[in-house]
Amino acid sequence: MPLGVAGRLLVLGFSTYAAIATATPVVEPSNAIAGEDTAQQSTPQATSRPEVIIDPGGVPPKALEAINGAVEAITRLAEDQDGGEVTRLRRRARLATMTALETQGYFSPKVTLEVGEDIGGETWDIIIEPNERTHINSVDIQFSGTITQPEFAPRLIGLRKSWPLVRDMPFINSTWHDAKTSLLDEVTRKDFYFARYRSTQATILADEAIADLAVSVDSGPRVRLGEMTVEGLRRVPEKLIDKYIQYTPGDPYDQDQLDEWQQALQSTSFFRGAFVTLNADEASKVVLPNGDVELPVRVKVSEAPARTASASLGVDSDHGVRVEGIYSQNVVWGQPVAIETGVGLDKKRQRAFFDVHLPPTTKGYKDSFGVLANHSDIEGLDNTRYGVGWKRKQERKAAGDSRVEYETQWGLVAAHDKTRIEGAESYRVPTLVGTWQWLRRDVDSKYDPREGFLLDLGLGAGVTLDRGEPFYRAGLRAQTWWPIGKYDVLTLRGEVGKVWSDTERLPADFGYRTGGARSIRGYRYQSIGRPRGDAVIGAPALAVASVEYTHYFTSQYGMNVFVDVGDAADSFGQMKLHWGYGVGAAVRTPAGPFFVDLAWGQQDKRLRMHFSLGIAF
Repeated sequence: MPLGVAGRLLVLGFSTYAAIATATPVVEPSNAIAGEDTAQQSTPQATSRPEVIIDPGGVPPKALEAINGAVEAITRLAEDQDGGEVTRLRRRARLATMTALETQGYFSPKVTLEVGEDIGGETWDIIIEPNERTHINSVDIQFSGTITQPEFAPRLIGLRKSWPLVRDMPFINSTWHDAKTSLLDEVTRKDFYFARYRSTQATILADEAIADLAVSVDSGPRVRLGEMTVEGLRRVPEKLIDKYIQYTPGDPYDQDQLDEWQQALQSTSFFRGAFVTLNADEASKVVLPNGDVELPVRVKVSEAPARTASASLGVDSDHGVRVEGIYSQNVVWGQPVAIETGVGLDKKRQRAFFDVHLPPTTKGYKDSFGVLANHSDIEGLDNTRYGVGWKRKQERKAAGDSRVEYETQWGLVAAHDKTRIEGAESYRVPTLVGTWQWLRRDVDSKYDPREGFLLDLGLGAGVTLDRGEPFYRAGLRAQTWWPIGKYDVLTLRGEVGKVWSDTERLPADFGYRTGGARSIRGYRYQSIGRPRGDAVIGAPALAVASVEYTHYFTSQYGMNVFVDVGDAADSFGQMKLHWGYGVGAAVRTPAGPFFVDLAWGQQDKRLRMHFSLGIAF
């Protein structure tokens, strides 16, 4: 048998490669490598890092990437080495190139490393003649164990159909590894917890450039769920675990179901961590008469702190200094509910609230009930509100690996508003208002997006409880980001809204006002709306648009230029556009981007400074 790759047995990962050839040529090194004994006549001297030039010979980009990575790691070692060690590194670089080619399906390449010298020191020219790439010739997938019983026949058909490597595809080490991992995962995720490979082998005929693949999976016995054991509970009642983990001992094992239970526990505020697994200890196994195995379900949790208190101090151009304090408790009177209460104060708004949060439902709905007292005095509109309400929120991700997230909220609030309008008639009104909000988020970063899109749709309907007067509202907001260059960002933002009402006695927050740091810069906060007396109140129609370009000098510091425009008026046809434009500074922080903007309000003919932290919504 001639020399070459004939008879080599390569073991990579948990695969066996049997490489067989009948006429594979020997790859001869260049003269610089072949003559390395004569190259060591003089005293060894330290060398600089060699310059490497690779002639890829037509190999695809993935293969060239693997070669570059392998050779780069070796050339780094060549710095400050004596001549003898560098000679060994040359040999290693050539062998590493051949190994990298094998991982990409080239099992009979010719690789030549020629050593030269230029003004910068030693050069390595690596010349590659890849020869024919190995392709898959046949695939043999075998199963043994309980999975071969007739009831699992459709599943075996599906497993074989989902195998991704087929005849005439290039044989690449990474895809071979991924295919085996995926197949075993599909078997073990349902019914067959103990499934293992009996053997996996890729037989490479290098001179024919073909690969014959064979895998054999032993499913082992069918696994069923046993009794549940819970670890880590101290204050949280076990009935909360029972709320999310519901099954009958003897049910078939399904890893996806265990993952769903674990995610449901982690989504509550009662645990810092939760793990739902099977207890596969030998002592815990129960072998049933039919040969199936029953394993206990182990639930291990780490409880969140019983009580937390926090305080925050903030400042922005719209509200001035803002102080807030919040207290929360996650188990009350031994029941799995959480309470949260707090107060917030700034120069324009003061509020106090008390909320009760129920555990999320099995479908992911988060319900809460609460009471609120709120007072605000903005642009001559003084409002005091007392209310009680209910809110339901659901957060979910799109299917697969998509980064798209959805948030849906429903709300119902019964409130009493006392509204005083400076220079006009004041009123009191009791109302019942229902709201629905839907948000779609598709961004690369939730708190500091550089690319993506946000869409927010809101609907509301209410009635005055004393006179039965209905009112309605619809609003749409959108914001998109486009990355430009390494750091820069172009942002577009828009909002429209409309109110329909049979009464002038609306809740103060039901109409639309705009102006300020997060809307139309260059104008006072909520100073654009419907004039009444000496005040500005909510208007029935809103339209706002903004374009902003942010240039970052570094990854953290930058500047922005922007144009904002819009109005809030009795109707879209009666709008008189308020233009605001200016420049600002931008700083990226862990809490989101911090902006300091200097804006000119064209209607007011005033220059104003605005500063804010975080994105608009």
